[in-house]
Amino acid sequence: MSILFTDGMETIAAISTALGEGAIGIVRLSGEEALDIADKIYQSGSKDLHQCASHTIHYGHIVDPKTEEIVDEVMVTVFRAPKTYTKENIVEINCHGGIVATQRILQLVLRQGARLAEPGEFTKRAFLNGRIDLAQAEAVQDMIASKTERAMNQAMKQLEGRLSHKIKNLRDKISDVLVQVEVNIDYPEYNEEEMTLKKLDQAADEIREEIEAILSTSKQGKILREGIQTAIVGRPNVGKSSLLNHLLNEEKAIVTDIEGTTRDTIEEYVNVKGIPLKLIDTAGIRKTDDLVEKIGVERSRKAMQEADLILLLINQSEPLQAMDKKLLEMTDNSTRLILLNKTDLPAQINQEELVSYIKGDRVIQTSITQDKGMDELAQSISDLFLNGAIESNEATYVTNVRHIDLLEKACQALDEVKAGIRAGMPVDLVQIDFTRTFDYLGEITGESAPDELITKLFSRFCLGK
Repeated sequence: MSILFTDGMETIAAISTALGEGAIGIVRLSGEEALDIADKIYQSGSKDLHQCASHTIHYGHIVDPKTEEIVDEVMVTVFRAPKTYTKENIVEINCHGGIVATQRILQLVLRQGARLAEPGEFTKRAFLNGRIDLAQAEAVQDMIASKTERAMNQAMKQLEGRLSHKIKNLRDKISDVLVQVEVNIDYPEYNEEEMTLKKLDQAADEIREEIEAILSTSKQGKILREGIQTAIVGRPNVGKSSLLNHLLNEEKAIVTDIEGTTRDTIEEYVNVKGIPLKLIDTAGIRKTDDLVEKIGVERSRKAMQEADLILLLINQSEPLQAMDKKLLEMTDNSTRLILLNKTDLPAQINQEELVSYIKGDRVIQTSITQDKGMDELAQSISDLFLNGAIESNEATYVTNVRHIDLLEKACQALDEVKAGIRAGMPVDLVQIDFTRTFDYLGEITGESAPDELITKLFSRFCLGK
């Protein structure tokens, strides 16, 4: 896809801060006429915005040109092209927060000739104008959606272009080989086909090895980006809601001695050693005649089936119950941690009987009410999913599902290159699969991405970004 500069395109505007009460609201304009439009509604005792230097902020008022009514007291920031987020002229009107002030100013801006921006259009223009590539643009959305500091750090590295740099190097290597193949096809008298196929075979091995090295980080990267769907499971009154509340550090779920208090699944995100967990506190699984609780139990069963991790709580101050055994059997093939809870009370559980159901799963002794075993639980989750590989601050992880899919397709195309060579196919046919690898990698950065894909990706962004 060729890069299109957006000079002459409509000036766009949107509210860039979240709607609602707050100290500050920001209305952003971007485009060739951004300064002209803002000047029509901005008044200052000193000078108009056209006289202001780039990257400066100025005090004044927003005034309705029709009624000459002062709408708000503001600070206006001027950014002149090309050193801006979109590489266009940008004006940001910093007004008082709240829905009324920001909406009124946005309406005034639109009346003066700006167009309401589409979701993600500011970032889309940054991409189209060549300031960032597609992988970096997606990192902007990842930054916004980050649920932990580690996830945000990885998004920042992608925004800085670390993944893009690796992809560019791979495409450069492929391009060099393709040039040599073209020479062989056009001038066969100067290059032997056998030597060209040998070079293609060697290049396919080297490039596949580098792609696999990037893909090896995808499991950890996907976890950082999307989190681990974690079901808290157990029979009634074993401490499920207490565990949820403890991890959230707030009283989200009702905790009582009455069985069946939790009648539905409760979902919340929590940060555990930099890993986002999507916690699902399930209703205690048991037989019940209560219609509402029955629905909750069924939802709990579904949550167990879909979970990436199960935290199975068992009350060690009581003998192993039939429902405990059933839950141990139901989760036997799942990734799970066994929490023997209520260790502050005398132990009544038969350890030998328990061991016969556990089959090597990690068991953690906990007393949630006394904060015992929580550090071990957090470390166990980290060990289970990341194996310590995430600790390096310099590591770059591929976190985006789209990128992972394209990298895997690139590997498949390289496999077909080697299969074609083994089958004795002509070099011009083998070249087709090598070119596919080049194009798949280009889709990651946007250099060979179709327009409809680009439009779809940016439509997922929030308005004003």
